[in-house]
Amino acid sequence: MELKTLDYRVDDGIARITLNRPDELNTMNGDFWPEMVRVFEEIAHDMAVRCVIIASTGRHFTAGLDLKWAGQNGAARGGGDIGRQREAFRRHVKELQDSFNVIDNCRVPVIAVCQGGCIGGGVDLVTACDLRIATADAYFTIQEINVAIVADVGTLQRIPFLLPQGLVRELAYTGRKFPAAEAARWGFVNQVADSHADALAAAETMARDICAKSPLAITGIKQVLNYGRDHSVADGLEYVAVWNAGMLQGEDMAAAVQAQMARQSATFHNLKP
Repeated sequence: MELKTLDYRVDDGIARITLNRPDELNTMNGDFWPEMVRVFEEIAHDMAVRCVIIASTGRHFTAGLDLKWAGQNGAARGGGDIGRQREAFRRHVKELQDSFNVIDNCRVPVIAVCQGGCIGGGVDLVTACDLRIATADAYFTIQEINVAIVADVGTLQRIPFLLPQGLVRELAYTGRKFPAAEAARWGFVNQVADSHADALAAAETMARDICAKSPLAITGIKQVLNYGRDHSVADGLEYVAVWNAGMLQGEDMAAAVQAQMARQSATFHNLKP
């Protein structure tokens, strides 16, 4: 798979996606959005993948949307009937949203590793991930208010499930930096590491731990958590009851219990393609 803005490889059950435009601060240009979708389509069909790590290169995780590209291809494009212009723009935004929906909907957990600035679209990206690890110098900025835009590719929809409403509104209204130490206090990041190398190592350790678990149970946990987030408690309880009624018929629970009793590690088969 030929990619311009991302590096992609799979080793030992871990898919590694790396933003690779450090000289451009890993801004999200026209190639980035469809490439993210393509990579996650690849992951969806590769049952050897049990966890994903999204990392970056250079001083900053990402400076967010490539504003020059956006100006040429977003709100400013088109001509003719204004209604048709706006309908085309709506479809354009929905296409951008899909690039992070694929992360949220990925069957396996996704870990983001952030160094330096995670700005604008970067926050949209990492809020679609399951887990976040940051370097001590990292910060997060809902940048859109600073360029008079309403964030529209996921931050405002997902971050209220990760932070209290008052803090969410402060960050969205002011566009201030949300440093790693503060983010950790609020539980937005799972770990803060001294360096980028340490953060990557922490993600690797976490990913290997996840890979050692039953992939059937892991995908079930993610499905149930996402469903519960988007539905009532009663709906979520019904969903998990039906899920377990179907999925617990497999071999993984028996293997896990037997391994626990023998004080050994169980080995679990990949899901079926």
